[in-house]
Amino acid sequence: MADASDAKGLSRAALLGLMAAREAVAQADFQSAGLRTGLLSGTTAEALRNVEIYLKDFLSNDSRNEFIESQDWGHSTRFIAETLGIRGYRTTINTACSSAANAIMNGARMIRHNLLDRVLAGGTDALGKTMLNGFHALMIVDPEACKPFDARRRGLNLGEGAAFLVLESEAALGEREPLCELTGYGNANDAYHLTALSPDGEGAAAAMQNVLQTAGLQPQDIDYINAHGTGTENNDLSEALGLRKVFGENIPLFSSTKPFTGHTLGSSGALEAVFAVLALQHGLAFPNLHFENAMPETLLEPVTVLQQGINIRHVLSNSLGFGGNNTSLIFSKTGA
Repeated sequence: MADASDAKGLSRAALLGLMAAREAVAQADFQSAGLRTGLLSGTTAEALRNVEIYLKDFLSNDSRNEFIESQDWGHSTRFIAETLGIRGYRTTINTACSSAANAIMNGARMIRHNLLDRVLAGGTDALGKTMLNGFHALMIVDPEACKPFDARRRGLNLGEGAAFLVLESEAALGEREPLCELTGYGNANDAYHLTALSPDGEGAAAAMQNVLQTAGLQPQDIDYINAHGTGTENNDLSEALGLRKVFGENIPLFSSTKPFTGHTLGSSGALEAVFAVLALQHGLAFPNLHFENAMPETLLEPVTVLQQGINIRHVLSNSLGFGGNNTSLIFSKTGA
């Protein structure tokens, strides 16, 4: 339960976001006074859900007017910040499927440039008819379980969810042991098409090259890749070609976890960042469910069985958005 004291006009995304944010701050020492704390949240469908609810009786029922205010895309961010007492910098990022990853990246940049000491960064999104029908109109929804990177993939499965991470400077962290380090972030926007990635993989490759440069790592340093892997024809081929451009023939273990969660849109980058942290903590590479046949263009084969007890030092997580707004993050074991 979100346990919101006043749920009037709240969206489902706001309630999901509050639950995830509370879990994140409970795990971290969020009581330290005097720290400059910010909240950066990514979303794509925040307002659409409440638009659907309100428009049903827009002309006849003034008692539903609270949904007008909550149609703002930043409503959930403001609600989470006020509920948790975060009074510093707060903003909402909407860059489609890379929204939450960009929230994490920009939160890290603000810490790096001494604008904040601590950031709660992530994203939240909820299912709605408008979003579902929109993806159906694009003809990229698989009526069965999605099959990322499979030659016979037919599209994505939509999901919903929220996840947040607490990023802290070394000074704010003090003597506490971090779960891991965010060692790199990289973004590239090729603006190829409103709803598609560059088919040659250049956009995805640019984001991955940027993140390696920021992290000061070489391609061979990456042990596992949590791929964006939506299951659509365009996304999976573009990402696979990007992997070939960056890693050549020596591609690390990789998989998409979206068959577990569905594509959670603006929050997906944060959910998959959590998967990356878990991979580092427990030495895991997650299976790419439903994969059977490699794409003939690349012949890449993801992990299909859970790998356990392996040495994972650096995890690369991809979030590839509409319009070619592509973001990659690298999470590393502390001191790796």
